[in-house]
Amino acid sequence: MAVSNQLATLNRCPVHFTQKLAGPVYAAEIEVLQLNVGKRCNLFCRHCHVEAGDKREEVMSSDILDLCLKVIRENSSISVVDITGGAPEMNPGIKKFIEQTAKLGRRLIVRSNLAILAESQYSDFTQIYTQNKVEIVASLPDCDENRADRQRGKGFFRKFIQAAKILNENGYGKAESGLVINLVHNPLGAYLPASQKSLEQNYKQSLKNNYDIDFNTLFCINNMPVGRYLDFLLASGNYDEYMFELLQAFNPEALENVMCRTMVSVAWNGSLFDCDFNQMLNMPISSKYSDHISRFDIKKLCRRPIALHNHCYGCTAGAGSSCQGALE
Repeated sequence: MAVSNQLATLNRCPVHFTQKLAGPVYAAEIEVLQLNVGKRCNLFCRHCHVEAGDKREEVMSSDILDLCLKVIRENSSISVVDITGGAPEMNPGIKKFIEQTAKLGRRLIVRSNLAILAESQYSDFTQIYTQNKVEIVASLPDCDENRADRQRGKGFFRKFIQAAKILNENGYGKAESGLVINLVHNPLGAYLPASQKSLEQNYKQSLKNNYDIDFNTLFCINNMPVGRYLDFLLASGNYDEYMFELLQAFNPEALENVMCRTMVSVAWNGSLFDCDFNQMLNMPISSKYSDHISRFDIKKLCRRPIALHNHCYGCTAGAGSSCQGALE
């Protein structure tokens, strides 16, 4: 769906998100630089807000990656570098970027679907991640093979387990190894996730007992009404009901910890956004505060107002939602 149509659909929410607030939301500081290194992906997930796939041509160039590295190097307050996509592994320059960034001693996160590591062309990433102590965040919507494949495509689950086993053998998810692998749960349908703590217990028990898989933490993320998930809501007739559920579950306490207040998101072409969701809705940071990685001004970015719309209910519903899971 075109971005203009997505925004028009989001306007159907009975109470605009900004009406729930006492005033504007401002950035607090910049601790996280998140890079969306491209929309190319080996999967075609039904919930994907990026609308990623193997035919997408948007890929972050080596020049933009170099500018990101320069910004990280020059701004010590950026303590976390968070790489996402698409499938980050499909960016030709990402190996070099990982190796260079790891030397800077920042917390380095890669968001991988893991299934790609079971493909011979990308299997060497298991060693690259291990050698550079990359923190892996891997999405697994369900521990049941059929339900997971229903969302992420046939054969996904078995490839995920295959890659997870190799990472476990390398030390990931093991106590005192220093190698962290966290999993992400997002609901299969038009509803909010259950308790993150209880789901983590279920995931750990199921994956250990059935597949001898270990991981560190489970993050629960609310599905955002953006991209293919918005298409799903409309096609299934659940859009209005889901938006009403998000509205009713609005949690003002979660607003204090939303990720956009401490993060800047970099698009594949270097444009700057408050978050990855704003990026997909083409709601950029104003040029007044820095709109491109080549003009990155951390002092201005720390004072910027956050661009808000009704999809923001997704981050402030229930226990709250962020790239690091529930906010409460």
